Amino acid sequence: MEELLELRQLLEQGKIHEALQLVDELEEMSLSDKINKIDSYGVILLIHLIKQKAENRSTRSWDISIENAVREINKINKRRKSGGVYLNPAELMDILQQGYQVALKRAALEAFEGRYETEELAAMVNEQETLAAALQFIQQ
Repeated sequence: MEELLELRQLLEQGKIHEALQLVDELEEMSLSDKINKIDSYGVILLIHLIKQKAENRSTRSWDISIENAVREINKINKRRKSGGVYLNPAELMDILQQGYQVALKRAALEAFEGRYETEELAAMVNEQETLAAALQFIQQ
């Protein structure tokens, strides 16, 4: 909020260059926030896809978690006014790849009632296939 007040002051003072720099910072902060949210929902999506693939089954709860994560990712990623997106498929894949190990560790706590270590669970799931499936869900 104080950034907006500062922006107002800069504009009132006619300091256009400084105001534009502040706008750039605000845009960067906004995009960073969107990326963090997409990352969080991406991890949730991956956790459930990993559990599905490892256990070779699904539950209604997992299916709904997948649906919700995909819906939130798409909602956050959508540009309201221009109708485009903030992150393209390659950038989304990069975020999913970065979150995969976190998702794998969390899935290891839940899949098979936590009987397997992260490395053991990793051997049961093809990382690239899981990442591709996650991106495909997001792009549907």
